[in-house]
Amino acid sequence: MYTDGAAKGNPGNGGYGIVLKAGKHYREISEGFRMTTNNRMELLAVIVGLETLKKQAQTIAIYSDSKYVVDAVNKNWVFNWEKKAFKGKKNIDLWKRFLNIYRKHHVTFHWVKGHAGNMFNEKCDELAVIAAEQNDLLIDEGYEKNQRPPKTLL
Repeated sequence: MYTDGAAKGNPGNGGYGIVLKAGKHYREISEGFRMTTNNRMELLAVIVGLETLKKQAQTIAIYSDSKYVVDAVNKNWVFNWEKKAFKGKKNIDLWKRFLNIYRKHHVTFHWVKGHAGNMFNEKCDELAVIAAEQNDLLIDEGYEKNQRPPKTLL
């Protein structure tokens, strides 16, 4: 599985792209959101990719250019955040959702350099950017409901 996320502004319109490959099978997935962040899209790409798998206990290698996601898992940060109830962390809704699906599979994470010619990473980037530029963008409720309303100057 290859994943990527993008945001036009941070926050701003965002999207994710996923390429699933297994033998001769190949599938592309993407979605766009009206207000979100790059890190949320990077993480959501991984989550949706794992949730798309039809069988549990799959062995899957995930390739991502997101140090945020890859290091959080490979360096065990997310498991320590969980032990501390994610106190002071962002994207708690997505990290909890991630851990739920992550534990149903055998997952390894591999960091790939972004925009460096990796065909599938480039495809995911393209999918994410196109998704972020669509007109009928979804609402990232986990992001929008946690934002403070702007201060008025009255």
